[in-house]
Amino acid sequence: MSTTSTSTDGVHDEEYSLENEWRTLALAGGVVGLLGLLAMTIPFATGLSISIALGILLVAGGIVHGVHAFAAGGWRGTAWQLALAIVSVIAGVAVIAAPTIALVTLTLALVAYLVVDGLVELGTAVRMAGTPGRLSVGVSGAISLVLAGLLWIGFPASAVWAIGLLVGVSLLMTGLSMVAVAMAARPIDDVAPPATEPRGA
Repeated sequence: MSTTSTSTDGVHDEEYSLENEWRTLALAGGVVGLLGLLAMTIPFATGLSISIALGILLVAGGIVHGVHAFAAGGWRGTAWQLALAIVSVIAGVAVIAAPTIALVTLTLALVAYLVVDGLVELGTAVRMAGTPGRLSVGVSGAISLVLAGLLWIGFPASAVWAIGLLVGVSLLMTGLSMVAVAMAARPIDDVAPPATEPRGA
């Protein structure tokens, strides 16, 4: 009995906490949404920032592999970790030194991803004959192929804005979803206006 009551109290505590923290979640969602709008306004600067961040991560990953190489047992493990460390550090330094070129490479990778995603979704839609949702899957695949085609036609000029714009859209949608969840979690007292007192009171 005590276990059941404890777990039930825990659920009530979590719900109560969620209701109390909806303003914080809404504020965080608003900030994320504004960052998304900012990224969409300056997509080239956003893309360069992403490239530099990727380079820093590659260098950090290379350092981790280098440190792990000395802890790996056996010559084969050490050699493999050292090779990964060297490649990661060289790639990271190259990206940091020339973020614009890295942005072009990322755009090509994005085009390839959209092509593969579009083909997979269209193939899935073909195999979903008579299944609900087939049309939406097919439309999604067609949109991916259209976006890939537009980026490829505009390449390399599309590299200036593609990555930054898509990241901005993603941040904006994430922020809006956070705000929507926060609004749904509001307690009823905050949603409904206070009742007016009767005149005779």
